[in-house]
Amino acid sequence: MQTINELSAVLDKLASDDKFRAQLLNDPVATLAGLGIALSPQDLPDELSLPSKAEIAGDRNELMKQLESTGTMVPFLLSGMLTAA
Repeated sequence: MQTINELSAVLDKLASDDKFRAQLLNDPVATLAGLGIALSPQDLPDELSLPSKAEIAGDRNELMKQLESTGTMVPFLLSGMLTAA
């Protein structure tokens, strides 16, 4: 499990850093490995997309409550969804 600080840092980058967002969509496994976060390619959704920066910023606190680790958060966000089904 990743720490709450790592989760917070990833959300901050997703809410503000266009370069990070592009890298994450292009190669999520390598991008996250660069942050020390291991993600298996099998955990990725079939289609990758991200919520807008504004949506992530606006829902940041709720996302922090819903998602316990970056291991579950990143595939969830890469699906383009902000709320669990």
